[in-house]
Amino acid sequence: MKNVVYDVIVIGGGASGMMSAGVAAMNGKKVLLLEKNKNLGEKLKISGGGRCNITNAEEDIHKFLKFYDESKDFLYSSFSQFKNTDTFSFFEKKKLPLVVEDRKRAFPYTEKAIDVFNVLKKYMDDGGVVVKSNSSVLKILNEDKNIIGVKTKEETFYAKSFVLATGGVSHPETGSTGDGFKWLKDLGHTVKDPTPTIVPLRVKEKWVHALAGVSLQKIKIYFYLDGKKQFVNKGDVLCTHFGLSGPLILNSSKKVADLLHEGIVTAKIDIYPLVDIGELEKKIIKIFDLNKNKILKNIINEIAPAGILRGLEVLFKDIDFNKKVHSITKEERRNISDGLKALPVTIDGLMGYDRAVVADGGVILTEIDTKTMRSMLYNNLYITGDLLHITRPTGGFSLQLCWTTGYVVGMHA
Repeated sequence: MKNVVYDVIVIGGGASGMMSAGVAAMNGKKVLLLEKNKNLGEKLKISGGGRCNITNAEEDIHKFLKFYDESKDFLYSSFSQFKNTDTFSFFEKKKLPLVVEDRKRAFPYTEKAIDVFNVLKKYMDDGGVVVKSNSSVLKILNEDKNIIGVKTKEETFYAKSFVLATGGVSHPETGSTGDGFKWLKDLGHTVKDPTPTIVPLRVKEKWVHALAGVSLQKIKIYFYLDGKKQFVNKGDVLCTHFGLSGPLILNSSKKVADLLHEGIVTAKIDIYPLVDIGELEKKIIKIFDLNKNKILKNIINEIAPAGILRGLEVLFKDIDFNKKVHSITKEERRNISDGLKALPVTIDGLMGYDRAVVADGGVILTEIDTKTMRSMLYNNLYITGDLLHITRPTGGFSLQLCWTTGYVVGMHA
């Protein structure tokens, strides 16, 4: 009979792994955390562009859980134990208050993801969690539907309970390479293969590429399949050298991915969704009348978002933007106004895991006791975060899933 050294072994030192290790340790458990990287929390440190969209401030739990689509009914029990308001309390008690921005996105008031990491690291240290980095798990050992140990290159570790918190496959440069998916399949779990679900879109049009770095705010975008309108979204878009990104695009990418399997996907961007084409034309005519003797390109910022001139010059090659405004024909002026209401986009495809904010895939929830996040197949195996097959949008919902499942596992493992 092998000696049990630890109460809990956590595999993976990301957001959910650190949370589960800290909570278990604070409950008096002897905890070992194994991390294959040199440092913990590599993906957490770059989340939200380094600002860390830590959760979402939607107070209605029913509305909150709707963002997890078909998984919502499985999550009520775990979220009743630790929800988004508990995340606010957790970090604020540790002297890291949160601030709420548009779309109810919550960030640390310092706007630094590293501060979120430091709170979790201190939390684990205070609980006495033993951390072994550079410790890649080679094999998970099991007997009679119980996990008995994990084998690394250096040694084998034993415990009463085990937590898989290795993350999914987005941002593989941070170590999220899907190891947990393979182990779970080997253990007999049904694992959905991952696909990038929150990713930028690759587009054909050169006018978009010319605007790399330009943000188009509070716009509306219509998506079409073989010329027929499918859905519309509103929000902010970031133009890049390969296509489109930003919150609106990331939250549309899963639907776009489904459409790409069926045919040609195009889109139209409406820069002025709050006014109709007639009102926009009147606005442009008024601006033109006030600036008759000025060069067109010098007044573009008065009728279009800052920085968009580069794209318009590519899109409207027949218009000389170096002409004076009074020389612009009625047809040219109308082309500009029509364009600002329906900038054309052709979707070439989705970017890959390297640019994904979230990739779906993982263990199906019917094989998880979501009251405890325990495997239905192994009495002492617990699964957290991105290893669960749960689709969610940007806006703080992914990290909240990590905090919730990590806390629940820490309480029950």
